[in-house]
Amino acid sequence: MKDFDLLVIGEINPDLILIGDDIDPTYGQVEKLVEAATLTIGSSSVITACGAARLGLRTAFVGLVGDDVFGRFMLEAMQERGVDTTACVVDPDLKTGFSVILARGDGDRAILTFMGSMSDLRPDHIDAAFLSRVRHLHVGSYFLLDRLRPALPGLFRESRRLGLSTSLDTNWDPRGIWDSGDLLAHCDLFLPNEKEARQISGRASLPDALDILSKIVPILAVKLGAQGGLVRSGETVLQLPPPPVDIVDTVGAGDSFDAGFLFGFLNRWPLERALRLALACGSLSTRASGGTDAQPTLEEAKRWLGK
Repeated sequence: MKDFDLLVIGEINPDLILIGDDIDPTYGQVEKLVEAATLTIGSSSVITACGAARLGLRTAFVGLVGDDVFGRFMLEAMQERGVDTTACVVDPDLKTGFSVILARGDGDRAILTFMGSMSDLRPDHIDAAFLSRVRHLHVGSYFLLDRLRPALPGLFRESRRLGLSTSLDTNWDPRGIWDSGDLLAHCDLFLPNEKEARQISGRASLPDALDILSKIVPILAVKLGAQGGLVRSGETVLQLPPPPVDIVDTVGAGDSFDAGFLFGFLNRWPLERALRLALACGSLSTRASGGTDAQPTLEEAKRWLGK
């Protein structure tokens, strides 16, 4: 019996979310008013971990923060949501990163990120013995993990040797390089959105991208925004729409999707049921501002599966 179902490795940062219809900044010292502002748990990886813990997965996290207000805020918030942070590292010489999210009423958003400690997570920050306590390894925000990124293929190989399954959500590449190396070859599950799948595969259309990626990764779970999501395994493709909800904020919806699919994957659910749970988790998370406040419990998500 392992101590943890899921170990997430990734970035740690809070989000300052500003919401309004006229939110695009105007230079020239023009002041604009926003309708709402929230300081909340940020980081795609952390939101996924919180969603997984909310569903009942025993979840641990490895990440790096500074010894500052933002770092303490994040670690305390993660612990309150049931995520084990004993393997996280606090470095007093670094500043915790953060993101400012400009969210418009139509659901679109822009993100400004200060990297801070995110890019400084190193291989020696990860206790190799910790892997033996875990069933599954998930890495998020691959393109932000500058110092860890070269070591990830080796980490995934070692994890699989120890009997762990592995998954990856690269998230967006702010530098536009989109080089994932050979990491996908060591993944059991890949969780991109449509744009990321096309960029990483180098193909303009999603079907062509899936053809390429499905030859490398056994299971693809792809987020399609308002169109729902799809799963592909070999030649099998299934696409489903999202359940209807009254949307307040879409920040972190894709990360909650990841949490739902990981739950189904780790409990050996059929792919269709895992996809339905992922869509329920992603949609229900949009009912409140921020990525974690409206994440559902398993029982709540199951009620939506019935609908």
